[in-house]
Amino acid sequence: MKVNILFPVLNEERRLEKGILKTLIYLKRNKLFDYQLTIIDNGSTDETEEISHRLCEKYSRVHYLKTKERGVGVALRTGVAANTCEILGYMDIDLSTKIDHLKDVKEIFENQPQVRIIKGSRLLKNSTVIGRKASREFTSQGLNTLLHQVFCNHFSDALCGFDFFRKETIDALVADSSQDNGWFYCVELLLRAERMGIEVHDIPVIWEDDYDTKVKVVKTVISYLKQIYRLKKEFIKEDSQFSKS
Repeated sequence: MKVNILFPVLNEERRLEKGILKTLIYLKRNKLFDYQLTIIDNGSTDETEEISHRLCEKYSRVHYLKTKERGVGVALRTGVAANTCEILGYMDIDLSTKIDHLKDVKEIFENQPQVRIIKGSRLLKNSTVIGRKASREFTSQGLNTLLHQVFCNHFSDALCGFDFFRKETIDALVADSSQDNGWFYCVELLLRAERMGIEVHDIPVIWEDDYDTKVKVVKTVISYLKQIYRLKKEFIKEDSQFSKS
């Protein structure tokens, strides 16, 4: 089993090398699976590109892609389009989700062939969240509650950046989804998966807040509300067209 781990980055010169090296050391030490790490730079204007090229020259398992547009959505689609590995996932470069959960990814995909998507969750009973600001906790809980009310989804934490897919599954989801460039694109993939009858397999994670985060809470909330409205309209239209056919 070969796993391609995507790291979407935007102006991450301070955290990029540390995140990549920590991941490389962990995977080399634990020998979980064959792997490659793919840095996907979506519009950086700092030293991110230079650092990425240096890492690629030094480590053969590190790859670099750059998009013309900004956004996690376009970064993820770019990574999927270039992927040749059996498993593809994405993680935050700050490694807020404990890297040791890659052991769970290996165990589940190897021993449960029916599982096609693994989703990290900070909201399950056995999850642990360390040092999270009250404002971010309130926002996350609120948005997840709203998603459940609007879409009746079964996965518990749409916003945790630790998702892994079998190749054929992510390829099909990208082909069926929008061209949204923002963070909500990751949520759309999961919602469309459930509409296709694919279970999103939640796993509890240990997650530690990064106080150097670039997430702008108010801007993120407004963007998510707009995208929830947009996607709900699309689903209603799709259901109407299906019922007429």
